[in-house]
Amino acid sequence: ADTTQKIVGISELVLPDAELMFCRRDATAAHDDMSRMLQELKQGLQAPPRGAVYYSCLGRGESLFGTKSAELKLISEVMGDFPLVGFFANGEISHDHLYGYTGVLTLFI
Repeated sequence: ADTTQKIVGISELVLPDAELMFCRRDATAAHDDMSRMLQELKQGLQAPPRGAVYYSCLGRGESLFGTKSAELKLISEVMGDFPLVGFFANGEISHDHLYGYTGVLTLFI
C-alpha cells in the first residue's frame, strides 16, 4: 500500500465486477478462529490422529502471535498428543488452491 498516493497494489489480475476482500491481521482473531476449527476437527474424528503436518505462512508465527510455535502448541492443546511436525511456507496449498497468510493442517488418520 502507498498511503501517500492512497493506492493499494496487488499481484493478481482483477476482472471487472470481481469481489475483493481486505483483511486485517489480528492475533486474537486468528487464535480464536484456529481454536474453533481445531475443535470441529477433533469432534469429527473417531480416533486420535496417527500424526500430522502443519504448515503456516511466514507472515504468521512469532511475528503475529508474539511467541514461537504458538500454532503448534494450540494444535497440541486442542487435539491432544500425537506426532506433529510443522514448517513455514510462502504460500499454503489446500485442495486445489494456493493460499496466503494461512495455516494448513494435514491429519493422518
